[in-house]
Amino acid sequence: MLIGNVGLDPEVRYYEADSCVAKVRLATTEKGYVLPNGTRVPDRTDWHNLVFYRKLAKVVEQYVHKGDKLYVDGRLQYTQYDDKRGIQRTATEIIVDSMEMLTPKQQQ
Repeated sequence: MLIGNVGLDPEVRYYEADSCVAKVRLATTEKGYVLPNGTRVPDRTDWHNLVFYRKLAKVVEQYVHKGDKLYVDGRLQYTQYDDKRGIQRTATEIIVDSMEMLTPKQQQ
């Protein structure tokens, strides 16, 4: 489960008749703190690649925009591929099973 802010408008692609997939970048931030010795640890932001399928993807296409706050629940998926230079890379995505929009309606 993650709670964070959408970094860009969703990227939506249709395949087959009326099926689609939506991809979203989500930023989560861990607040900074001060250690007992006075050392400051700054905020840390991580970016996550979210993937939505079928009906949930259509909801994302219609209602989710850059800056919106989302709560998502899903599972990790790792994909290996070769980049343009032939170097093997691993991509980590979160396949979203459920989502709740946390941005108030007047801000959407």
